[in-house]
Amino acid sequence: MNNVLALKQMITGYWTSQAIYVAAKLELADKLASGPKSVAELAKATSTDEGALFRMLRALSSVGVFTQQADGKFALSPLADPLRKNAEDSQWAMAVMMGEEHFSAWGELLYSIQTGQGSFRKVYGEGVFDYLGKHPEQAAVFDAAMTSIHGKETALMADAYDFSQFGTLCDVGGGNGSTIATILQRNPKLKGVLFDLPHVVERAKPNLSAAGVLARCELVSGSFFEQVNVTADAIMMRHIIHDWDDAKCITILKNCRAAIGPNGKVLVVESVVPTGNEPGFVKWLDLTMLVIPEGKERTESEYRELFAAAGLKLQRVVHTAGELDILEAVPA
Repeated sequence: MNNVLALKQMITGYWTSQAIYVAAKLELADKLASGPKSVAELAKATSTDEGALFRMLRALSSVGVFTQQADGKFALSPLADPLRKNAEDSQWAMAVMMGEEHFSAWGELLYSIQTGQGSFRKVYGEGVFDYLGKHPEQAAVFDAAMTSIHGKETALMADAYDFSQFGTLCDVGGGNGSTIATILQRNPKLKGVLFDLPHVVERAKPNLSAAGVLARCELVSGSFFEQVNVTADAIMMRHIIHDWDDAKCITILKNCRAAIGPNGKVLVVESVVPTGNEPGFVKWLDLTMLVIPEGKERTESEYRELFAAAGLKLQRVVHTAGELDILEAVPA
């Protein structure tokens, strides 16, 4: 492939992503789960224009998302199967979230680059977490998308790090509870605490109950900007620190430092940015952090400086089998 063609494919990349979003929004993969269907059948089931729907499915089939059969009907393909809502590795929520709020915010990337400020706030008039707190439907999609993005990371974390050394582990900003639930299942003697905003904690209850660990997991609501009012041997934060600027991160880390004893540990679970031109998903995720929550991804040296400013010392970085890293800090 020559450079011009490669660049052209990059430039028009959002054509594909938005078509996938529409397919997910219309739940086309779910409607094809029982077998191939004609465009007329799909258009009727989705209340769409038959001609327009055909053109979109034809384009998606040309890149392997769905497939058009010799009889003209469309069917699931291996790439389309994860767009089913209940697929094992479902990417339905990811496609919807990226195609809606994220797409709108990324459309204002120039604003973020010019100002250093998040374009999500420019588009929606408030920060992403305030927005989600007021829009439960979008919050549910966000939770499901985070699980689809980060779900397999939890097992990799549990494989790479010995959580059994603790009596009580607190997941600060634990969201829907999927992370602490998996760790508690892996460590039957461990007690857990899930700390998050009140409306988030309520969303986590059903997940913890379904995982069979609710009896071992205390639910505590609060703001980590004010106080982490828990008692634990270790505090874990996965994909929390990258949501915020340095000043806010130092506040969060100081509050976590105050909640552990002199022998406690703070575990920051993030993807450490590699140096140089090495490709990595985290470098693109860093731009998302700028555009959406106004945070950033960081290098190891940047994390070391953050910890020091909060009265903590980076003790070691534990790499997982994926792109995730566990930065273990202790009181300085």
